[in-house]
Amino acid sequence: MLISLLVAASENNVIGKDNKLPWHLPDDLKYFKNLTWAMPILMGRKTFDSIGKPLPGRKSIVITRNNDWGHEGVDVVHSIEAAVEKAKEYGAKEIFVIGGAEIFKTSLPNANRIYLTRIHHPFDGDVFFPVINEKEWTLVSKRYCEKDAKNAYDHTYQVWERKM
Repeated sequence: MLISLLVAASENNVIGKDNKLPWHLPDDLKYFKNLTWAMPILMGRKTFDSIGKPLPGRKSIVITRNNDWGHEGVDVVHSIEAAVEKAKEYGAKEIFVIGGAEIFKTSLPNANRIYLTRIHHPFDGDVFFPVINEKEWTLVSKRYCEKDAKNAYDHTYQVWERKM
């Protein structure tokens, strides 16, 4: 099972503030949708709360420590391993970890790939993505996009793969 982290982070590795994204990039939302469509996505409960509902066209798996928490339309698990097993039950070859910070940190040691949208602007935030250790990861592709009328910030889509 391929474990992929999918994240947008600023130049200073901010991924959120007050349980929200500090930016709005329609191109990145489209990229996210295209990558995750018909795939299992794993998120923490706080990330799920910030979205507010299961994302259409995907199998939503929410990880939480709270044994009493549940929500219609999502599978609830209590570990990364249980999430991977649930994704296997769906017949998936890849699971996308979409946040938040604690889930990224917990799943990073077992991840095979990182899809990182690097937003070329510093932001104030209270949630951060870990620094990618280039001794452990190889940048295999990148695509730069300039800001435009719909997207307020320059950004680069990067794909990192774990070194063997």
